[in-house]
Amino acid sequence: MAKNSPKANEKVHKALHEEKEGTLKSGSGKKVTSRKQAIAIGLSEARKEGAKAPKKKS
Repeated sequence: MAKNSPKANEKVHKALHEEKEGTLKSGSGKKVTSRKQAIAIGLSEARKEGAKAPKKKS
């Protein structure tokens, strides 16, 4: 299993917290209600900042 860097874990944790509060939005602007989608958003943001995170599955 791929390991995340501490920075990536922090991003995922923040995204999950926002999802629980109801403030996390997807790219289209809709509210995120799925934990899986929140994790994906957190990993995507971490990748954009150059953090070590597993590759996006195609």
